[in-house]
Amino acid sequence: MEEDKKKKIIQILITTILLVVAFVIEKVLNPSIIIKFILYLIPYLIISYDIYLESFESIKEGDIFDECFLMCIASIGAFVISFFSPSTEFLEATLIMLFFQVGEYFEDTALDDSEKAINEVLNIRPDYANLLDEKGKMKKVEPKILRLFDTIVINPHEKVPVDGEVIEGNSNLNTSALTGESMLKSVNVGDYIMSGCINLNGQLKVKVLKTFEESTASKIIDLVENGIENKAKSDKFITRFARIYTPLVLLFAMFVMLIPPIFDHEYLMWINRSLNFLVVSCPCALVISVPLSYFGGIGRASKMGVLIKGAVYLEDLSKVSTVAFDKTGTLTKGSFEVIAIHPNDYNEKELLHLAAHVESATTHPIGKSLKEAYDSYNNLDDDCVIRNIEEIGGLGIKAEVNNDLVYVGSEKLMNKISITPVRCDKSGSIIHIATKNKYLGHIIISDKIREDVFDTIQRLKEKNIKVVMLSGDNKESNDYVAKQLEIDDYYYDLMPKDKVKIINKLIKNTSRGKKVLFIGDGINDAPVLARSDLGVSMGGLGSDAAIDASNIVLMDDKVSKINDVIDISIKTQKIVIQNIIFTLIVKFVTLILSFLGYAPIALAVFADVGVTILAILNALRILKIK
Repeated sequence: MEEDKKKKIIQILITTILLVVAFVIEKVLNPSIIIKFILYLIPYLIISYDIYLESFESIKEGDIFDECFLMCIASIGAFVISFFSPSTEFLEATLIMLFFQVGEYFEDTALDDSEKAINEVLNIRPDYANLLDEKGKMKKVEPKILRLFDTIVINPHEKVPVDGEVIEGNSNLNTSALTGESMLKSVNVGDYIMSGCINLNGQLKVKVLKTFEESTASKIIDLVENGIENKAKSDKFITRFARIYTPLVLLFAMFVMLIPPIFDHEYLMWINRSLNFLVVSCPCALVISVPLSYFGGIGRASKMGVLIKGAVYLEDLSKVSTVAFDKTGTLTKGSFEVIAIHPNDYNEKELLHLAAHVESATTHPIGKSLKEAYDSYNNLDDDCVIRNIEEIGGLGIKAEVNNDLVYVGSEKLMNKISITPVRCDKSGSIIHIATKNKYLGHIIISDKIREDVFDTIQRLKEKNIKVVMLSGDNKESNDYVAKQLEIDDYYYDLMPKDKVKIINKLIKNTSRGKKVLFIGDGINDAPVLARSDLGVSMGGLGSDAAIDASNIVLMDDKVSKINDVIDISIKTQKIVIQNIIFTLIVKFVTLILSFLGYAPIALAVFADVGVTILAILNALRILKIK
């Protein structure tokens, strides 16, 4: 691309110099019309040969009426009538192509600036991996050939080729390519690391947990590349508009050239005006600036660690009127802690002991918090015999502890086994414990609210966006979080299918043209993410299923960035609308002036190229959004 731009600059400079020379010779020596034709034909051929080649290629592909074709017709016509009309000069015919090439140069420069933001994301693709073979020897291989549970070595300053678990060593990782943040991440044995990060200091041995195609870097690259192709509604409209608009312009230009001369016999004058009409009406300002605006918006979001899977989703972000949050792991950290123990017959230690043993096999955050709390008293490695652990879908867990059947879970679980739980007014998630015939007590667990959530919700409300919370936890736990965050509306005790029903209800009750956005992080959120108008998943903590089902991915799990991408979307839409309105007004006015004979062909070209350049510069402002 840089080499092409250099060639174009040289092409423009040589043409400009030759035009100045031709103009001086014409004014000083006043040569014959043939000499003038040759003087201007040389710079014309230098500046226009690639436009003709591009036009021929388009014609071969069936796309006849593009801007290159219009410019070729207009410039040829200007050359022809320059032989017969004193009001038209060869200079103007060459200026048509010169101005057009200047506009093309600005377009290439604008695309380069937009692509830089995208390429910063695409550069996370790893080049190689250091594979340890069975004999412990290290060899460089392509990341694509790595298999699950292979052992690789990542040296300082190398990219992490695939996702895996550190089995030896410690280091700091630069995660900025994934998250847009410059903070370093310290990793040690047992930590999970994602491909695309850069190892800064210590050597790491890593067990491969995902193949190259399934690793984070590959998925990000795929999302960005597919996102560029997924056009916005405005973008598609402009493309369809240009296909219809250009043939109509040609027909009207022929009308201007053929019909008025029947009445006044000024053939050359009307041919000249029809050529002006062709140049002015060229739709390149819209065709270039609209997709460029969305391209820049996606690039800006990618640079800050937010992946938008298509321009259509960037456009829809500006229409969001309701944001629904999953609670655990999204609004809260998903790191629970025991804040109170209320035994019925047992003492606190015995009640926690039973609950921790029943939850001993679970990886659920609540179960882990119970085990960690008991470990502060004692260690789970005692003489208790735990058997027949069974999860009761969405309600809790049961297990035999020393031959006694113990249930640990929600109030619904207690009701299911015909046990009457003791009500508790304390805020938090309430975990009830019972045997088959006896209620033993309950434990209150609280989830920590993310630090950036308070500001996130405040900023959403400033945009007049309704905030809703969906949760599978009990009423008391949700009451506490909703009160702290001043949530507009919230729903609790929800199964995944219940969340889908709530989203359907929100979409149904939303004003026409407005969108409902859902943010979630877990595998159970995948159906809701897929059903929402816009689904946003947490890329760092979120599951693969959630990321695949979503339209937008927050790579560093900071929900505050949803406000940033909404701001980018609103700004992008404003710029798109500005460019459309400005372009159409200028073209409409100039077309009228051309038809009335007040706009020479050079001014017509300048108006077209000038509008294009201004629209491009306006579109590039998206990359500067802070």
